[in-house]
Amino acid sequence: MIYAFLNQKGGVGKTTLSIHTAAELSGRGRRVLLIDADPQGSSLAWSNYRETADFTVVGMAKPTIHKEIDMLSADYDDVIIDGPPRVTELARSIILASNLVIIPVQPSPMDVWAAADTVDLVREAQVFNPAIKCCLTLNRKIANTAIGRDVRNALAELEVPVLKADIGQRVAFAETAASGSTVLEAKRSKAAKEIKKFVNELRKIQ
Repeated sequence: MIYAFLNQKGGVGKTTLSIHTAAELSGRGRRVLLIDADPQGSSLAWSNYRETADFTVVGMAKPTIHKEIDMLSADYDDVIIDGPPRVTELARSIILASNLVIIPVQPSPMDVWAAADTVDLVREAQVFNPAIKCCLTLNRKIANTAIGRDVRNALAELEVPVLKADIGQRVAFAETAASGSTVLEAKRSKAAKEIKKFVNELRKIQ
């Protein structure tokens, strides 16, 4: 399965979700490749601090991923692509390479607008490959706030599935990233439970 994390807006948590999805799938015995396709190279930078190689991380920020994905994925069960912000040929290539495009959205109007642009890109790609699937996920949600509910209502208008497993705004994500680890290593943490529920839901989309 090839999962891509994309949003036209930066800072929505694409890299954090990419790394944690790769780590969780790897922890379940899957052979996982994480492709850092963001020119900023945040996933690669994280892997440089990682002491153990649970999964493979490579950098490939060029708009030929869809042409090379069969070769890249040959030895893996799952491929995660950490995509760039902004509308680019690279983003289009990533979508064409993917089975499932996940669009992380923070609870803000600007994120919803950017998500709509990304959904439009996916729909363009579906003309060439109708099998490409797309979903939205609410990331960095602050618990018990009205804006979280409001954003869900706004996202429903995009007519794209919205995952039920929200990811909360938690300091643990930033703290673990600095040391090349993940929240999954603190197995009983709320953040770890959220990631596991998130990946469980992704796995049901085939």
